[in-house]
Amino acid sequence: MPVTRSTNQILVQVDLEIESTLRRLRKEVHLNTMAVARQQTLKELAAPNVENQTLCINIDNNVNFELKSGFIHFLPTFNGLAGEDPHTHLKEFHMVCVGMKPNGVDEEQVKLKAFPFSLKGAAKA
Repeated sequence: MPVTRSTNQILVQVDLEIESTLRRLRKEVHLNTMAVARQQTLKELAAPNVENQTLCINIDNNVNFELKSGFIHFLPTFNGLAGEDPHTHLKEFHMVCVGMKPNGVDEEQVKLKAFPFSLKGAAKA
């Protein structure tokens, strides 16, 4: 027996106010999204995540290495004067330490041992 339109009818509930229902549903989704976003303040979102970071400096005393005088002469100097930029000093210090790191020594250990040699004048006091 062939299927005709009249024999294959599915009852569908018709929403006569479909536009208003759609607006209401979109508004509910928007409000739910805003409520989730408001759970954290802007200050909280901008704060660094320190949960997995150590909050102290760990010096490994078992690592023995010597800083060569040539390496120390390449280090940038920071005097602590008003016109000096400490961020620039740290960037330059990082670049020297990365480029001159001895084999088998952790970069952080090199930085910890070399940093006092980069300070002069008021910054060292």
